Amino acid sequence: MRILVTGGAGFIGSHLCDRLLAEGHSVIAMDNLITGNTDNIAHLNGRPDFEFIKHDVTKYIYLAGPLHAVIHLASPASPVDFPKIPIPIMKVNSLGTLNALGLALAKGARFLIASTSEVYGDPLVHPQPETYWGNVNPIGPRGVYDEAKRFAEALTMAYNFHHGVETRIVRIFNTYGPRMRLDDGRVVPNYLTQALRGEPLTVYGDGSQTRSFCFVSDEVDGIYRLLMSAEVQPVNIGNPNEFTMLEFAYIVNELTGNRAGVIYKALPVDDPKQRKPDISKARRVLGWEPRIEVREGVTHTIEDFRRRMKARGLLAG
Repeated sequence: MRILVTGGAGFIGSHLCDRLLAEGHSVIAMDNLITGNTDNIAHLNGRPDFEFIKHDVTKYIYLAGPLHAVIHLASPASPVDFPKIPIPIMKVNSLGTLNALGLALAKGARFLIASTSEVYGDPLVHPQPETYWGNVNPIGPRGVYDEAKRFAEALTMAYNFHHGVETRIVRIFNTYGPRMRLDDGRVVPNYLTQALRGEPLTVYGDGSQTRSFCFVSDEVDGIYRLLMSAEVQPVNIGNPNEFTMLEFAYIVNELTGNRAGVIYKALPVDDPKQRKPDISKARRVLGWEPRIEVREGVTHTIEDFRRRMKARGLLAG
């Protein structure tokens, strides 16, 4: 297959490019580099089965030749981006999704949209199944991302119903691993950069809010299986093993040898109190479940963060 990956120079996108190439497909990675980085795909340069195109998908997308699948991952996804670039976030998930769907329609290609667990908002149902419609504040600070992804899902299903485009929707839960932005602002990069510098980890609220962390190779495996499946309705891909933020801080400090402990700050507005995927559908439909335990995954991620922080002069030694 010849496959376009928008957001292909991003964290998950670059790992997905690796997986697609390993499966024998040819890949076009498209990214405007607003949050992506060509360092993530530098190891693919020169391969005859890989191409990188710098392009903003909110503009019309043209590609010559056949195309068998479009995987639309392009979008800033970190809460630190929401107040900084709210309009580009909404545009890439609306106009960008429209353009990517239009390309899939024109090429007769399968289309997969990367949605998010954020469509569930601050959930009143726990764990969250795909049938839950969510509890989202549309005008809160997170609304620019949450509602944009909800719109992207609706647009995707409209192209399926009205135009017959073969569509897939993956709802991605908290994912971590090598190549995450050091300044991403989410809990894993925050904790790791603080711990590696020997600083206390910042815990928001009392640390009782929960998240479930999926290692990137597991996440990519779920996305790939969904792409190759016949499932049209949304599918959660995430790790159901749940940790409080305080528990996770202790794990990071233990694995890095950081003895600075933790400090507490006020909880951000609309921060979800709990987040855990119900993956019974992924197990049933895709035969998928995560394999990498959190301590193993965090250890790999620490090694990557340490290397990159040293290379940038952010760590001594």
